[in-house]
Parts: sequence; structure tokens; C-alpha cells
Amino acid sequence: MTTQRTEPALNADERTMLEGWLDYHRKTLEWKCEGLTDAQLRTASVPPSEMSLLGLVRHMADVERGWFRKTLVGDEPGPIYYSEADPDGEFHLTEEDTWQEAYATWQAEIEIARRNAAGFALDDFSRRKSRFTEEPFNLRWIYTHMIEEYARHNGHADLLRERIDGATGE
Repeated sequence: MTTQRTEPALNADERTMLEGWLDYHRKTLEWKCEGLTDAQLRTASVPPSEMSLLGLVRHMADVERGWFRKTLVGDEPGPIYYSEADPDGEFHLTEEDTWQEAYATWQAEIEIARRNAAGFALDDFSRRKSRFTEEPFNLRWIYTHMIEEYARHNGHADLLRERIDGATGE
């Protein structure tokens, strides 16, 4: 394994811990994709699901964009891989879809997320409000949600990776 994951210190302050666990889960998804070909990364789980490791990376690029650009700071960047006509577009892969492109896009969104979050305290509210409650989110809630989102999808990634080449691990 060349992808290095570091668990946050057991006695870190709250923000350091939240950011540390989010980065840990980001690195876990990267690790689950490590060493595979584009064809393997495009391999769907089991019918009728179209979920794949490459699709998960593309999905998380859009999730990073949605929470840290659209919701937190109020930007209007638009989706990367999905559309109104194709709401699951990140999972609708073709032979032209590559790890190189998806990884670069995902990493760029992570860097923007870090920069945007750096301008907010944990108790600061997002520029956009919940479509369900009409209340803003604080940064703490966004971090916690992103950790949950990655953790759930990393469970999917575990199963996908095992199906592709038998590799297992935490």
C-alpha cells in the first residue's frame, strides 16, 4: 500500500479530530482503488447495481463540491458528473472514463473544500439552508455528515474491491 492513512490523535481538539477523520476516510477510498486498472475500477458490483469504485470516486467529487462549495459558501459550480436528466450520472461509466481524470477532479474538489472550510469556525453557519428545514448547517454538522458519507461508501468500496481481486482490509 502506498496510500498513507493516519488516524487522528486520541487527544486532538474537536476540529483537528473532525478534519483528521474526514481525511482518513478520503484516504481509505483512495487506498481501495489503488493498483487497479481503469477497467477494474469501472467494474460494477452486482446487477442491477451500477456501483463501481470509479463511480464512488466520481460521486464523492460531486459530494465534496455540493457541501463545501454550494452549501457552505454559496457558490454555484453545478454538478460534475450528474445532471437533472441523469441523476446517477457519476455511476454511468464508459470506456473513456478514467481514474486519472476522476482522481484529479476529486482531489481538486478536496483542496477547494479544505480552503473553503478554513474560513469557517465549527459553529459558523453555511450560506445555504437545508431544503427540508430551511435552517443553515454549521460546519461541524457538514464535517460529521461527510465522515458518515465516506464511511458508508468505504464499506461499499470494501465489497467492490474484494469482488474485483479478493483484496480485503479495514
